[in-house]
Amino acid sequence: MNYTSALFFSLLPFAGIAQLGQSTNYVDAETIAFYSSAVKDTFTVSIQLPKEYNTSPDTRYPIVVLLDGDFYFPTMAPVMRQYEMTGLLPPMILVGIGYGSFHKMDSLRVRDFLYPESLETDEMTAPGGGKDFYQFLSRELLPNLESKLRVDTLQRSLLGHSFGGYFALYALLQQASEGRSVFSNIVAASPTLWYHDFYLNRLPDTLHTASRENPINIFMTAGDLENTEWTLNPIYRLTTSFKKQNSAQLYLNTVMFNFLDHMDTGQLSFIKGLQNFSQPRYMIAENR
Repeated sequence: MNYTSALFFSLLPFAGIAQLGQSTNYVDAETIAFYSSAVKDTFTVSIQLPKEYNTSPDTRYPIVVLLDGDFYFPTMAPVMRQYEMTGLLPPMILVGIGYGSFHKMDSLRVRDFLYPESLETDEMTAPGGGKDFYQFLSRELLPNLESKLRVDTLQRSLLGHSFGGYFALYALLQQASEGRSVFSNIVAASPTLWYHDFYLNRLPDTLHTASRENPINIFMTAGDLENTEWTLNPIYRLTTSFKKQNSAQLYLNTVMFNFLDHMDTGQLSFIKGLQNFSQPRYMIAENR
């Protein structure tokens, strides 16, 4: 990682600085219960709209789907609002997908984030519900939200860490097999690529042969303190496979963070990934 020091606050808009300490800027989130017919379970969905949403009625906004919402939404929501107010991120709709408690999240994320069913060599039991969870996101939740909110449907991002990082990459595999373009931006932080005998190693070939109208951006990360055999080397091999394919309209950034371990990479990866996707070369222009 390269560190740059700067007189940061001197560059912020004066109005933004004046508002930073006001807690009212961070109470805009709404939480709803959403039943999924695909998964046959109810999810806790938390939604934060951009601060300007109600005063800019003609604007459509990128939508960010955040996995492990019980853990990450309470911290990501205020950070994204702070970054929005200071110009470090453009306004976005943040949607956290949770289960209502850490206890439920700890067990049900194994049900929902992994596909196919686990092998004996995985030394864990996972039913392989990832395809059902993908159907929940792509055919139930997103259509429902986008029928009510002003969403730029060409700018959907999916953020996941660990098993969630695996699912974020799996979502690309599934949408390619269906010939769809649901998510254009993926952040996979410390993905568990070892699962099911490295099942996702087929992803570069699948995306290379799949037809698509719009670019796909992948931001894949890990910390250099993570396990070399099970995390770092698999990420390196997958990155190498993507580079060999050199697929058109597919942009991959793989980032290794210094001095970070597995549980340290999530939120940092999400923010840096969203900033990466917001750069002009990665933005998809919507025809209106």
